[in-house]
Formats: sequence, C-alpha cells, structure tokens
Amino acid sequence: MLYRIEVSHTAHHQIRRLTEQSQIRVNQAIASLAENPRPLGSKKLIVREGYRIRVGDYRILYQIDDTAKLIIVYRVAARGDVYRF
Repeated sequence: MLYRIEVSHTAHHQIRRLTEQSQIRVNQAIASLAENPRPLGSKKLIVREGYRIRVGDYRILYQIDDTAKLIIVYRVAARGDVYRF
C-alpha cells in the first residue's frame, strides 16, 4: 500500500527556493517515498525523530507514521544547513 505524503509549509518554501533542476530532483525523491519510505541510503536520525535522504547536495528530512501510512516532509536544505534549527 502506498503512503500518503504531506509537505510542511516550511519544506514547501525551501523547495521553491531551489533551482528548477534541483526542485525536479527533490520532488521526484519525495514522490518515490510513497512507495518505499525507507529507500536504500536513507538514514534514521539520532538527535531527533525521523529519517533523511540525500539528493545531491540537499537533504530531505521526514517522519514516517506507519500506522496511518503517512510521510511528513518537514525540512529540505543544503547539507550544511539542514540540521540547524
């Protein structure tokens, strides 16, 4: 069964600020999470709850709710900035 994907307002704004090519790659990666929320290369975060995947120089941080079949993307940023809150 496919997971439903929700993108937070913050993550949506961060995606819109990327170059067009990067937006395409990031959106494809997010869409692929619906079929496989823990793809090869995904890492479970240690400091906070959730997972991350790498898309070029960018990281996508997200949480998985397996019981509701829901993925919440809450942050998309460059590698050096993604973990700063």
